[in-house]
Amino acid sequence: MPKRNALYAQSGGVTSVINASACGVIETARQHRDRIGKVYAGDNGIVGVLTEDLIDTSRESARTIAGLRHTPGGAFGSARYKLKSLEENRTEYERIIEVCKAHNIGYFFYNGGGDSMDTAHKLSRIGKRLGYPITCIGVPKTVDNDLPITDTCPGFGSVAKYIAISTQEAAKDVISMAETSTKVFILEVMGRHAGWIAAAGGLAGSRPEDAPHIILFPEIPFNRQRFLARVRCCVKDYGYCVVVVSEGARYRNGQFLADTGLVDAFGHKQLGGAATVIANMVRDKLGFKFHYAIADYLQRAARHLASATDVRQAYAVGKAAVELALAGKNAVMPVIVRTSDRPYKWSIGSTSLGRVANREKMMPRRYITKDGFGITAAGRRYLEPLIQGEDYPPYRNGLPDYVTLKRVMVRKKLKTKFVLS
Repeated sequence: MPKRNALYAQSGGVTSVINASACGVIETARQHRDRIGKVYAGDNGIVGVLTEDLIDTSRESARTIAGLRHTPGGAFGSARYKLKSLEENRTEYERIIEVCKAHNIGYFFYNGGGDSMDTAHKLSRIGKRLGYPITCIGVPKTVDNDLPITDTCPGFGSVAKYIAISTQEAAKDVISMAETSTKVFILEVMGRHAGWIAAAGGLAGSRPEDAPHIILFPEIPFNRQRFLARVRCCVKDYGYCVVVVSEGARYRNGQFLADTGLVDAFGHKQLGGAATVIANMVRDKLGFKFHYAIADYLQRAARHLASATDVRQAYAVGKAAVELALAGKNAVMPVIVRTSDRPYKWSIGSTSLGRVANREKMMPRRYITKDGFGITAAGRRYLEPLIQGEDYPPYRNGLPDYVTLKRVMVRKKLKTKFVLS
């Protein structure tokens, strides 16, 4: 029987280091050609798997695959597409098994967050039921840092570094003009339910007078009166006020400040505009001149500011995913295990997909100051190691020299086409 091939797919919002994980998967698989045939990649993630649109990574040179380590975005394409539950409809899972069977795929590496881990977990189960077992390994990825068990999630450290630096630099700008111009600057960052990214802004300063003066976490109910009083006090004491607000900041009743009333493919509320909401409060109630910025895609695409720690960890989990599969493990995910804060030391472990699927890790209360507006010393000890080190991409003509794949498609073998619902 010929060696079984592997399938890799990227899922959900991409990061500046998700391709480093892809690099780890592909390079490690190539080192084991005696046991793994080709590595295919879903074109646009799981959607490409369903439609049998597979990219043959063996057609990419070793140099190009190595270049993925420093290239942001999702090189193979990603998608926000939630498969239906097994109980609701098995058709999509059965289709994936059909595609895998047609292309002799025996390993599936799914690079994503909690929803993706759930998909990989279910696929490992239904493969057995249908008589075509597939080794399914999750590869952790999320800028939100909200996967449980793993100490941190690849993608987060680089976003944290970007937000900390942006907060520090913007504060230098504001304070230089605060006497006659902007008094309040607001930076909106990602983080639907967990405030890890917002917390990273707190690394920008260490003294009470340093920015950010206020951090608004999803874990701490927003109180307008307390917030406005704090802004007024900061402007009085320091001459200006810098605020970092999570897109997921919410009132005590659970309503998001930035609830648009829309939902995405996973049923999550679409957010955006928390900075606008609180900026209007500052204008209407305090009368201060303000500016705000929404980091949005910039924070997760900024490979030029990536954390070296994050890049190493992203590659490591991709490499470990293949090694776990070859060791006979199934329905597991490699995790990062912190063994020391100072000096920072970590290793790679693993956990079952059932322990991380559809679960979220929030900011511990001990990482947030008593007043709810900053990070504690414990929070700083957790965050600081994750932004350490620089891993600059190569440059050409003043711009990062990122790689572009040839994306040679695999010939389709199935007669039936799959129509996405």
